[in-house]
Amino acid sequence: MSARAWLITGCSTGFGREIARVALARGQRVAVTARRVEAVADLVAAHPEQAIACRLDVTNPDQIREAVSTTERAFGGIDVLVNNAGYGYMAALEEGEDEEVRRLFETNYFGVVNTLKAVLPGMRARRRGHVVNMSSMTGLVTNPPNIYYSSTKYALEALTEGLAKEVAPFGIRVTAIEPGAFRTDWATRSMKESATPIEDYVETVGARKELIKAFADHLPGDPRKVADAVILMTELEEPPLHLLLGPDVLGAFRQKLAELTKMVDEWEKVTTDVNFPPET
Repeated sequence: MSARAWLITGCSTGFGREIARVALARGQRVAVTARRVEAVADLVAAHPEQAIACRLDVTNPDQIREAVSTTERAFGGIDVLVNNAGYGYMAALEEGEDEEVRRLFETNYFGVVNTLKAVLPGMRARRRGHVVNMSSMTGLVTNPPNIYYSSTKYALEALTEGLAKEVAPFGIRVTAIEPGAFRTDWATRSMKESATPIEDYVETVGARKELIKAFADHLPGDPRKVADAVILMTELEEPPLHLLLGPDVLGAFRQKLAELTKMVDEWEKVTTDVNFPPET
C-alpha cells in the first residue's frame, strides 16, 4: 500500500479514531483532527513521522481552512478525505428542538459541505483523490427515534451520489460508508436527545430510545472492521459508490428494496397515466 496523505475528521473516538489508527499502522500519513487536539495526541506520539494533529470543529469555517492548509503544507496535498465527524440526536418529530436540529445539520451535513469545498480544489488540481463520506444505515432506512439524524444522513447520501458524478472527470472517487449497529460511543457519550419529551410518544418513540441506550455497549459491530473496509475502498481503482457494513443494514435495505419494488409495481398504471394524450 503506497503512502498517501489523509485528512480524517472526528478522530477523538469511534470510527474516526479507528480509521486513523489503522491507516497509520499501514504506513499512511494522516492528519488526525478533533475539537480538542489533546484527544488525538497519543496517535501523533505513536507515529511522529506520519501524523499531525489539527484542531477542527467542522462547524467552524476558519478551523476547516486552517486544518486543510496545514495538512497540504505538511504532506504536499490531500489524497484521501474521510468525512467522519458527526453525532446522533433522538427525538420524535414533534419533540425536536429547532436550535438542536439546526446544530445537528450544521455538523453532520454542512460540516461535510464546507470541508469538501476546502479540499476539492487541491484534488482537482492534482486530478486525483478519494472522498469517503461516513453515512449510516439511517441514511438508507429511517426509523424512530432517529428521523432528524436520519435526515442529515439522507442529505449526505444525496450529496455523495451527485458529487461522485461531478468530480469523476477529475479522477476523484467518492464512496459512502453505511454502517449498521457498531460498538462506538454514538449511542452513549456523543448522543443527544430532546429535552422536551411528549407523553403520547413515551411507549413508542420513547421506548425505542431506551432500547438503543440499553444495548449501546453490546452492539455486534466491530469498529476496527469498519476501518479495515475504509482502507480497502481507498486501495481500489473502482470503489463502490455505496458500501453497506453489517448484516442488520443489509437485511433492512433488502427489505426496503422489496417493499419499494412492490409499491412501484402496484401503482405503475397511476404513475404512467399522467401525460397529455398523444398528438395526432
